[in-house]
Parts: sequence; structure tokens; C-alpha cells
Amino acid sequence: MADALVSVVLEQLSSIIAQKVQKEVGLVAGVKNEVQKLESNFQAIQAVLADAEQRQLKEESIKHWMGQLKDVSYDMDDVLDEWSTAIAKSQMKVNEHPRKTIKKIQTLNGRIDGIVSEKNTFDFKLSEGEIKLPEHKITASVIDATEIKGRETDKGTIVKMLVSESSDQEPALRTISLVGMGGIGKTTLAQLVYNDHEVETHFGKRIWVCVSEPFDEIRIAKAIHEGLIGSAQNLNTLQTLLEKIQESISGKRFLLVLDDVWNEDSTKWEQLKNSLKRGCLPGSRFLVTTRKRKVADIMGCSSTDILELGLLSPDECWSLFSQFAFFEKNSRERENLEETGRKIAERCKGLPLAAKTLGSLLRFKRSRADWENVLNNHVWEIEEAESNLLAPLWLSYRDLPPKMRPCFLYCAVFPKDYIFRRDALIELWMAQGFLRETQNQEMEVTGGECFDALAARSLFQDFEKDEDDEIDGGPAESKIDSISRDARHSMVVFRNDDAYSFPATIHSFKKLRSLIVDGYPSSMNAALPNLIDNLSCLRTLKLSNCGIKEVPSNIGKLIHLRHVDLSWNEIKELPEEMCEVYNMQTLDVSDCSEVLKLPDNIGKLIKLRHLRVGYGDDSSFVKMRGFEGLGCLRELDVFHVTGSGEGCNIGGLKNLNHLRGSLMIKWLGDVKDPDEVKKAELKSKKNLTGLGLMYGSRRGRRVIRDDEILEALEPPPNIDSLWINNYQGIIQVLPSWINKLRVIRLHRCENLPPLGKMPFLEDLFVSWMESVRKVGSEFLGMEAAAGDDDSDISIGEMTASPSNTIIAFPRLKTLSFGQMREWEEWEGEGRRNEDKTIMPSLRSLRIRHCPKLKALPDYIYQSTTLEELRIVFSPILEEQFKEGGKGWPNTSHTPNITFQHNNMENTARMDGDVNAFN
Repeated sequence: MADALVSVVLEQLSSIIAQKVQKEVGLVAGVKNEVQKLESNFQAIQAVLADAEQRQLKEESIKHWMGQLKDVSYDMDDVLDEWSTAIAKSQMKVNEHPRKTIKKIQTLNGRIDGIVSEKNTFDFKLSEGEIKLPEHKITASVIDATEIKGRETDKGTIVKMLVSESSDQEPALRTISLVGMGGIGKTTLAQLVYNDHEVETHFGKRIWVCVSEPFDEIRIAKAIHEGLIGSAQNLNTLQTLLEKIQESISGKRFLLVLDDVWNEDSTKWEQLKNSLKRGCLPGSRFLVTTRKRKVADIMGCSSTDILELGLLSPDECWSLFSQFAFFEKNSRERENLEETGRKIAERCKGLPLAAKTLGSLLRFKRSRADWENVLNNHVWEIEEAESNLLAPLWLSYRDLPPKMRPCFLYCAVFPKDYIFRRDALIELWMAQGFLRETQNQEMEVTGGECFDALAARSLFQDFEKDEDDEIDGGPAESKIDSISRDARHSMVVFRNDDAYSFPATIHSFKKLRSLIVDGYPSSMNAALPNLIDNLSCLRTLKLSNCGIKEVPSNIGKLIHLRHVDLSWNEIKELPEEMCEVYNMQTLDVSDCSEVLKLPDNIGKLIKLRHLRVGYGDDSSFVKMRGFEGLGCLRELDVFHVTGSGEGCNIGGLKNLNHLRGSLMIKWLGDVKDPDEVKKAELKSKKNLTGLGLMYGSRRGRRVIRDDEILEALEPPPNIDSLWINNYQGIIQVLPSWINKLRVIRLHRCENLPPLGKMPFLEDLFVSWMESVRKVGSEFLGMEAAAGDDDSDISIGEMTASPSNTIIAFPRLKTLSFGQMREWEEWEGEGRRNEDKTIMPSLRSLRIRHCPKLKALPDYIYQSTTLEELRIVFSPILEEQFKEGGKGWPNTSHTPNITFQHNNMENTARMDGDVNAFN
């Protein structure tokens, strides 16, 4: 970590010097000398860091020296960040001046002098230069775990135990345990079994829960409930959760995997187990992974249901290692490296994780010298517990380019088995300054490459962090007290909602750069102002779903702050002082149902890159003005438009030309002037790929009939998906720009436009069209194609084959209808009716909650490409497609038909495999 921090400081210095700020600080005597001295010291330290990193594993004095260096580097980074911010604000004519930080630099230079002097006593070897990057760029390719060799016999044994028929002698709910040391492959084996096709089809429900420590019954019950119904709802008591779980498993055969169990208190497990027994079908199973045989015993496993995983045999270890190490290498390279490779595989001592990690490391090295450096590294000589696993992990970490190491180490802030989103993690890396923007590549892209590289090297375990470095609230107050006051990153976890107050001890961690709170502390609102006053070094403040009602105005004093997550709180508005946080990159107030407005001066946040304000209720609205200055924005999930001159104008989007991904425009009130819409200049936002149009609540609104508004939007040519929600006009003329779209979602609109004429449309989803009772030829666009010169329906010529056959929906692969409660008729024209062809590429048709629909059109019945038909809560259709029903002969050639009604799932087997509907 120290090497990366030194690099960050040097980059900060270079950035400041490059801004030619000598004029700004010229009045301070000797400042030029201080800066030169600082740069010289850090360059001298950087030259020996490679040797220091290696030797600190064995030499305690060097380890202590590295700790001092890390601390002073953090402090220097903060001072330089303060200086850089002051320079920028002074140039913006804000009341700031860089001279305020010069004395801090002088003080830190004195500390660094001592570190440099001590460095000279260690006789470090000078670095030979930059660590070489892989010979080719690391891509996102991750080897498929289902192809990993070494546990085929164990997998077969477990699968057989899970799917075997229940006997009268066995328990009502049988428990099977995988037991073994860390790194032996318990979780990987459980995943292979969980995803096995035979297991998947045998159990009606499968649930995976990461247990870890502590064994929290409420958290586990919530995870089980969410796995059963897709949502944990707002249930916080164990009894209520258990009752809901019993309802959900009634009449079902389920598999519950409890991964990484440590709990040895049987009373904590019995209540949950007894509840799961009630109502489930015979043949239901628990699959438990644990390091301790005693845990397996208290979970209720018989001796025959415990599989103790042993080390891989030498052949199995070599097979697993070589799968990764020789990936994408040719036969000559394999022959050249095999002898050294076999010696390295022996050092893995049969541990699958060690073989996988070292194999992933050597996957990117092609010279025998590089392989021998790994074989002969002194790290193998370290004598510590489980050193067989430590050495491969350390070697893989040390092989990372220095700029990637802090990104990986930062993940240690998350508790064991914490699941994070890839993009969210990248934003946290950005906030800490781990990712730098270049002229040719944005930070987000660099972060994505870093994540992919770490994944490809097997440093993420199934993209889940597996480090135990959490801080718990409540009972763990003593654990917090044991943490160093120099801690830089902290995550506070509250296991039970409203159970604990926010720990006051955190206020004394004055050097914290990251504070992430997971849970619902009861005193968060009272603690927040003092917390902000004390934690002046914060760069990340993540307080999602903490019951916050008001953001204190002193947040504007956090000059280093870059990432603020206040999502899922009860905030009504943000203080204007928030706009003083000059370095802000990410602001998330999504799913705050009470937010009514953003600060009027939000345009002052000129470095803001990610802004999230979305909320699921289509009647919600946030006042959004002053966006003209946010030219750095890369992400804006929703932009709210009032349509009136004094409110939020769509023209506010004009300068946001770096937006990427999807943008939702939410309209409140009628927008009548196409020229006003054109001011948004969406066509200039070349990185946008998706566009959503959400119109306000139907109540009290006039019907819109101006198709010119849609035409005036004119998104960029790269756009490939469109979502329209609650549009009350009659779409008669499709806008010309719609031609290239691949994906369309229509929700709560008045009519079905002639989408059959779209030449590139592949995926269409239609839902909640309450006024639609019949779907006919207008949907296909056939009427216009027949030659009616007076028709207003226009999107260009219908797609035609060389034989002049007109094709409707030529590339459509997936068609879905949902919640069409009044829909009765779907008119057909024949799949191939002389000069007409309809949906020749259709693969999947899904119909959900269409209770009045009587039949499918003939072009669906006659389809030879349809592979999947799903009918859910549509009883009239369901009756037809039961074997022997009148719709059965027409679709019996379809490989997979699934229907669901009255909470029961049924699957019909035809020519292909059966896939249960979820």
C-alpha cells in the first residue's frame, strides 16, 4: 500500500506544479525549496519500496518503517489535496488561498526527513524500474468454474445425496455438510452442486445464504425469505419472518445452502431449523459448508452425511493449476514451462485456492525466468499458520502493478461475504484517488479494467470479498475501542435494525477517509453533525438507509469529500452548503421518497460525475435547476422536467455531453414546444445507449397528442433501447430516430404503435396497457404496408425480402406482455400469408397476468423458431396449452412451455429440456 501512496503523492505534486501555481504562492518565503525537497524525498523512497515490501514480511523494523511511511503519505496526500483545492477555488475567485497549506507542508517535510534518514540504515536495494505489466492486456475473461477439475468425485457424491429418494428412517429435513480447512474448496464445490442441472430441476426452490460470523438469525431468515419470494419486504422480527418462510415453502421441495457456518450454539439454529421443517415436501435438504466438524454435528448431520474434504492429489492439483496457468498458451509454451510449473504446483500442497491463485498469476507470464522467480521467491520460507495459502496470495498481490494494489486492499473494509456492485466499488476507488484520468481514458474505464484484472487473477472469490475486517455496532463497541485511532477506512455494521445507537467512539477516528454504515442506528440523526465536525479527512461517506431526515449544513466543510451516498433515507432537501464540496464526484440520493429539490447552486459541483436521484413512484418529483455547470456528469439516472419556464427546463441537459449509459427524462405537466425540447441537444450525448421517457401521474393531466415532441428529442445514433412510461397520447407517427432501436419497453401507454415496421427491434416488452382490448394488424404495421397513401403511420418502408415479401418484426427474438388485464383478442394474419411474413426470428414469448386473453394468433402457432412459451396467471390460455387442450397441437413442437396459475408451477416437456419458471 505504501508504494501506491507514494505514487499518489508524487502525482499530486506533479499536478500542482503543472498548474504553474508558483505565482500563487510566491509570497511565501522558501516554498519552492519545500516543494522540491518534498519531491526529492519521495522519489528517493520510491526507489527502494520494492525491496522494502519484500523484507517487511521477515523484518519487524522495516514493517514499522513502512507503517510510518504510510501514515505520512496519507497526511501529505490530504495536505496536497487541500492545497490543490485552494488553488482551484482561488482561480474561481472564491475566498480561498493556497498559502494556508504551506506551513503544513513544512511540518510534514520534517517528518519525512526522519523517515529518509532511517531508510539509509536498512541498506535497501534500489528498484530496477517499474514492475512489468502483463505481455498482453488483461481482459474480463474469467475461467468458467463449472469446468474446473479436481472435485468431480466429490461433486457426484453430494449430488447423489441431495437428490436421492427420502426413506422412512431419515430426518424430515436432511442436513449434509462439507467440512474442511480454509482454501480447500468448500464454497466452490457447493456452488458447482448448487448449479448442477440435476439439482436445479429436482428442487422447486433453491436458496443460497452466506452465514459467516456472527450467526444472526434475523439476517439469515431475511436472506432465506428473499431467496424464496425475491424480496425481504419490511419484516424485522424473527417470528414474523419464520411465519412467512413457512408459507413460502408450503408444498415445495427446497434446497437451502448455508455457506461458511461457524456457530457452535445449537439453540441459535434449532428455532430456524424447526420452522423450515414445517410444511416442506419430503426430500428437502440443507447443505452446509464449515471449517469445523463440531458445527456439522450441532447442525444435525449424521456421520454418513458429513463429507470431509481432503487435499487434492498431486495429479488433481497439477490439473487445476495448469488449467489456469496454461490458459491461452500454445503447445510450445506449455512444453517450455511444464517442468517449472510442476514444481510450483507441488508447493500448493494440494490446496485448490493456492493452485487457482498461482495458476491465475502465471496465466499472464510466458517466460521461464518469470516462472522460476515465483518458484524461488523467499516468501515460501515464511513460517506462519496456513502459510501454504499465504505465500500464493502474497505472490499474486505483489505481482499486481502498484496502481492496482490499493484497489484490491480497499476491499478489506467490507465484512466477510459482503456483496458489492462492480460500478459502486469503482466509484469508491475513484473517491480515494486510486484511479487517475488520462487524456485518452476516463477513470471509470480504468477502474473497470482494474476490476477485470483482479477477477482474472482470482483475487476476487466469485466477485465476493472474503476478508474479515468489519466493525460491528452495539455489542462490538469494545472491538471498535481496540481499533487504532489512525484507521483510515471503516465500515460499521448494525446487524439488527434499530437495535443500537451509533458508537460514539467513531468520532475519535479523526483520520478516517471512508465511513460506510450498513444498518439502521437509532441515533444517526443526532450523531451526524458532530461526526462531520470530527471527521474532516473523509472522502467517502456512505450512509444508505440509516433513517437520516436532515443533512447538516456543516457537510460543506468536508473539502476532501468525493463520494456521498444518502440513498434510502427520509431527506426532504439538501443544504446549499453541499455545493461547497468542490471535489464531489458521486452524489446518491436515490430512493429518498421525501426529496423535493436539489440545491439551486448544484452547478458549482463542477467535478460531479455520478448523480442519482431516482425513486420508483412515478408521481414523485424533484426540482432540478442549475445543471448548466455539471459538464463532467457521466451518470444521471433521472432528469425531472416541469415544462414551465420557472421550473426545471429540459434545456438544462444541454451541456451534459459526457453522459453515458441510460437516461430517464421524467415529465411533469405538458410539454408543448418542440423547440424547447431540442435545446436538450440529446444527439450530442454520443455515449448514451438508453433513453427513458416517464410521464407524470395520470390524475389531472391533459392528453398529449403532439408527436412532434417525440421527434424533437432526437437521441444520439448509438441509442439502442427506449422505455416509455405513462404516455397518454396516441402514438400515430413513430419518430424517425426510432428505426435503429433493438429494445423497447412500453408501460401504461394508451396504444400500441406500429412497431412491426422496426427493422432492428429484437426485444419488446409491453405492460399495463389498460385501454388495449385487441391487438391487430396496426401493431404489425401491415395496414400502412398495404399501400394506403393517406395513412399517417410512417417509419420508412417495411422490411422486404428479395422476393418482395413484406416482413413484420423481422429480427424480434423476445416478446413479452404483462398485466394486460383487459386484453381479449390477438388477431392473426398467418405467419406466411402470400406476401407477408411475421416474426420469423421469434425465440421467446412470455405472457403474464392477461386473464381475458382468449387465444394466440396463428403466426405464433405456426412459428418454427419459437423455443420458449411462458404463460403466467392467464387461465384461459393455460387451459388451451395443457396436454389435450385445443392449443396443444398447434405448439406441441415448441421445446419448452411453462405455465403458472394459483401459485403452482407446471412445466410441459416436449422435445427439449424442462426449465422451471421463476
